[in-house]
Amino acid sequence: MARVMTAPASSPSSPSSSWRRRPWVRWATPLLIVAVLAVLPLVGTEFQNETLARIGVFAVAVLGLNVVMGYTGQVSLGQIFFLGFGAYVTAYGVSQDWNIVLVFVLACLLPAAAGLLVALAAARLGGLAIAMVTIALPIVGVPLAKRLNEYTGGSQGLSARFAESPEGSGLYDDQWTLYLVIAIGGVVFLLTHFLVRGKYGRAFAIVKGNENVAASMGISPYRYKVLAFTIASAIGGVSGFLYMLVIQYTSPETMSFGHSIELLAAMVIGGAASIVGSLLGGAFYVLVPQLTNQVDASLTALLQGAILLVVLFVLPGGLASLPRALTRGRRRLRAGRGPAAPPTTPSSTPGSGTAAEQPETERQGHA
Repeated sequence: MARVMTAPASSPSSPSSSWRRRPWVRWATPLLIVAVLAVLPLVGTEFQNETLARIGVFAVAVLGLNVVMGYTGQVSLGQIFFLGFGAYVTAYGVSQDWNIVLVFVLACLLPAAAGLLVALAAARLGGLAIAMVTIALPIVGVPLAKRLNEYTGGSQGLSARFAESPEGSGLYDDQWTLYLVIAIGGVVFLLTHFLVRGKYGRAFAIVKGNENVAASMGISPYRYKVLAFTIASAIGGVSGFLYMLVIQYTSPETMSFGHSIELLAAMVIGGAASIVGSLLGGAFYVLVPQLTNQVDASLTALLQGAILLVVLFVLPGGLASLPRALTRGRRRLRAGRGPAAPPTTPSSTPGSGTAAEQPETERQGHA
């Protein structure tokens, strides 16, 4: 009887996954990121540093929107209002020569308080109802900012400059500003990372998945929606402080509804429920208009919409899902090829067996 020699099945190794599990990689990666961020402002030009600082500002704004929409699943179309609120608080405090630390605290707390009041009334709603409530924020905020001339400067807006580099530091103003954005934004991103990875993040995910299931598990959907909205408002206030740090000017146009839609698009393109997606969303918010303006300023909105459609068609999870999509593509490609044909020995060919392997009757016939 012919014998077939088959190769033993081998499980493909994954060097990349085993490499990530090594202990030194876990602490070396954060150190490498910190080192890059420490050197980045020193090697960039003034234009590059200003662009990176703008990206940091709107990455924080997208992060706040991600907390309430990406991680908790609540519709919010008014995040730009809290950015503008924080910017106005910062500009007014600087113009009154208040302590800058106090200004920063107020720029965080006052938008958070406003967000808490809105959330207490709107968190019991859902779907289009809460969307309409949040839409009203920038729609009401623009004319309100124009009327409060004493605090907002009316239609002319307010300007404030408080980011001059310290004497003796040897840094230019753009370098010092970028360092401040990296430091403040980095802390906000780090705290948000711990928040969404902890018990509150798990509660947010359950509320997002099914509010009835959350209630049956003892998790109050109303409480956690209010909490998420308040945190998102506070992060919006931080982005407003950074906005004044970098842009140094704000007006009622800052909190227009169109900018709120652009923030929403940036979050979707970067990736919902993703820390990295918030960074990518900030980059999209700043860089894409610059690129489209160079192509044709009159087609900026059209080109941005086309980019949005292409990204959502190719990557429904946003740019942050690109590594996962590539991994799935490689797995499907390997699965499509199928297992290799098993090698055979010469004995598997008919009529090529040895005398010892031939049937007994055949040997007797030869005899």
